[in-house]
Amino acid sequence: MNHPQDLSLSDQVGLLASGSLAPGELLEATLARIADRNGALRAIVATFPEQSHAMLAAAPPGPLRGVPVTVKDMFSLPWRGYHNGTRSELGPCAASGVFRRLRAAGAIVVGVDNQHELGMGTTGIFSPHGPAANPWNIAHCAGGSSSGSASGVAGRLVAGAVGSDSGGSTRLPAGWCGLVGLKLTYGSLPYDGYTGKNSTLSAPGVLARDSADARLLAGALLARPLSPGEDRDPAPLRVGVVRDPYWEDIDAEVEEACRRAIAGFSVEEIELPFAALGGPAGAIRAGAELGLAVPREVAGELHPLTRGLLNYMAVQPARRLLRADRVRARLRRGIRDAFAAVDLLAWPTSPAPAPPIESPVLSLPSGPSPPDGPNIRQASPANLTGVPGISVPVGMHSSGLPIGLQLLAPWGQETRLLDAAERIELASERAFVGAPPM
Repeated sequence: MNHPQDLSLSDQVGLLASGSLAPGELLEATLARIADRNGALRAIVATFPEQSHAMLAAAPPGPLRGVPVTVKDMFSLPWRGYHNGTRSELGPCAASGVFRRLRAAGAIVVGVDNQHELGMGTTGIFSPHGPAANPWNIAHCAGGSSSGSASGVAGRLVAGAVGSDSGGSTRLPAGWCGLVGLKLTYGSLPYDGYTGKNSTLSAPGVLARDSADARLLAGALLARPLSPGEDRDPAPLRVGVVRDPYWEDIDAEVEEACRRAIAGFSVEEIELPFAALGGPAGAIRAGAELGLAVPREVAGELHPLTRGLLNYMAVQPARRLLRADRVRARLRRGIRDAFAAVDLLAWPTSPAPAPPIESPVLSLPSGPSPPDGPNIRQASPANLTGVPGISVPVGMHSSGLPIGLQLLAPWGQETRLLDAAERIELASERAFVGAPPM
């Protein structure tokens, strides 16, 4: 048998259930794989074999019994409080809502993932542990802020990871690392022990190698099966394309791959009022909320750019927040009206492939651009409206890096997204569901 972590999460579940793979063997192999590969990827910042073995010994017969997973550094564990991408423990040790859902499903938490400092970036380059690397090319960004979660799954350290998403932080790294990344509906599981608990934008998310694995892991977090529904054959599904702004200023190869991926759906162009203001509104609202969770004594430890961003957001006039919320209200109504006409919305996850860590700049038709603005533009509608969103790998760029397509669905319709993702995978004969050349 191949190394157990070269198996999909679904295969691990099946082999564990049949007795063909022993849970202890899988756990030890996972810890060994992390020790072997993590140095180059910087994906995981902490492991705890003693606690992981204790979880395995007490694991209930849930749908993920014995499966090792990692969690982003925004969720507290009974033996480790969250650090939120800093050197300091910012929250107390506690069984967070995410931890309780994983434990109830029988999953084993084997590590904590690296992330962009305070979750305030879409590249993952700022972290006291160093930037998480993209397994497709370790000189390139993994994405952010759930950078380590994406790097660890794509690099075959684990088969699934839990991230979070306040402005694309699950979907964007999934797109850059060739994974399925599912942002859950806002408020769909307990938020205690989570740095996003006071955020109006943030939701946990899952990162996995394909839609089947994402279905299993998301079902565990939501504590309900996400069985394929009537949309599993989505040929009749209507997909809305909002050209302005989400298909504008996009790398030509990215645009072509995304259009090819939705060609099997019933595609129609629609308009989304105030969409052009969604990115700025999301950035203003996210900055105002994320800064509240940072104790003053920690600020001096932060990267100067992170500290500068916090200071800048602290002096924003209140009228900007009010204007951002007015845009948000209009976008919510626009998304509601859009889903009365179509079943899904679709556009590229990121407008260009992952840039180099040493020079994190996107090459766009309009010219070189820092990544955060264009990335947040693509991601913010799902956060401002709370609806679920998914990134699906749909191609490989000539640079050798993955391309992701983003889909949004109505509130609570994670199953529709997973069914559509599965259909996209099958249509391409799973050509883009694969391991990077590590």
